[in-house]
Amino acid sequence: MLLLVDNGSVYTKNIINFLSTKKIPFTLLSYDNVILEELDKFQSFILSGRRKNNKEMNAINSKIINHAVLETKPLLGICYGAEILALTIGGTIRKMQTMQKGNSKIITVHENPLCNGTIEVYQSHNFEISQLGKSFTQIAKSESCNHEIIQYNNSRIFGTQFHPEMTQDGLGLIENFLLL
Repeated sequence: MLLLVDNGSVYTKNIINFLSTKKIPFTLLSYDNVILEELDKFQSFILSGRRKNNKEMNAINSKIINHAVLETKPLLGICYGAEILALTIGGTIRKMQTMQKGNSKIITVHENPLCNGTIEVYQSHNFEISQLGKSFTQIAKSESCNHEIIQYNNSRIFGTQFHPEMTQDGLGLIENFLLL
């Protein structure tokens, strides 16, 4: 069973619709309804984006990430989910000079199971992953962001700085993640 953690993103409904259309069984929980002692019952995780910063949200998402790492379970962090993934495992983030909003192209720079070549994605963020921890690999980049997709230790743990739920190419990326 997949756990979709809703961190308040306005785009989470697109993930829900996609998973439902594909008949993927999942449980949707807002971050503040996640029971950490029950994470073992989930085989994989998607962490949504967010609207505002929240210390409790950060702590809960970090614990989910640590669980996925320790139990070697697939995890996809989207936008904020990628940022908290990087922060949890030794990376840094920074505020960007301008808000990134709208469609853009990203290019893969490292072979991976999620996507290849150039794909069209949807950006909606004003923070970015600025440095990767030593356990991460840069998978894709764009003109405005050096770490569009990251991967932890050649595992099934990924982060996307963009919102894959908002474009056809991005939905293909989510589908590939679900096949891991």
